[in-house]
Amino acid sequence: MDVLEREDHGAIARLTLNRPGALNALSDDLLGALGEEFDRLADDGSINAVVISGAGKAFCAGHDLKEIQAGRQAADRGETYFDDLFARCSVVMQKIGKLPQPVIAQVHGIATAAGCQLVATCDLAVAAQSARFGVNGVNIGLFCLTPMVALTRNVTPKKSFELLTTGRFATADEAEALGLVNRVAPDDLLAEATMELAGEVASKLRSAMALGKQTFYAQRGLDTAAAYDLARQAMVRNILNKDTDEGIQGFIEKRAPNWKK
Repeated sequence: MDVLEREDHGAIARLTLNRPGALNALSDDLLGALGEEFDRLADDGSINAVVISGAGKAFCAGHDLKEIQAGRQAADRGETYFDDLFARCSVVMQKIGKLPQPVIAQVHGIATAAGCQLVATCDLAVAAQSARFGVNGVNIGLFCLTPMVALTRNVTPKKSFELLTTGRFATADEAEALGLVNRVAPDDLLAEATMELAGEVASKLRSAMALGKQTFYAQRGLDTAAAYDLARQAMVRNILNKDTDEGIQGFIEKRAPNWKK
């Protein structure tokens, strides 16, 4: 059984975390498979949007604690092993932001610890009404330090610190109010709602979306003047794109643009 499955639906790639018996915990194998698939998607000009979902009862329960405990107990494993593990996870997470395509998390069941980190790292997220979100490693004495990085880039400092220090779950409605997810859907309509959002995103001009996503993340760490300078340069490249010309002309002529995707 593959720990990660991919199905393409036109211009949308669906990635399914496929370790249902382990609540799709991020094992070494699953982290490796995700990284390899992200590399393939980066070069796949036929895909304009990516959806990440989980098989079985949950989206993702974070790192595989059985693997972690085995690593702690192995005589030949120590600081180097865990430093490598969390470094590899950080690299995989950062690949999402570097993809040209928007990435959407389709969340059901629970998204905890590194699973919540994965949701926060995705560009967009749709949650089932019954979904729950937590960075609750603190409950077992393991503060969610790497998930904290993604969480604090979505949620306000006091609210994210509350979740990190209490270890409580947030409901889907709370996650939406906090900015962790974009939309909440009835459980039985989750896949439909996610694909509807993915279809809307995938219908846009790929080159404009890729440039927009790249600039969106790059400008966030800059001061206002530098952010405007970066955005101006990107805007010039965007407006001079021949496909953008077709989009503007289509608007003027009150017709859909005829983009060659």
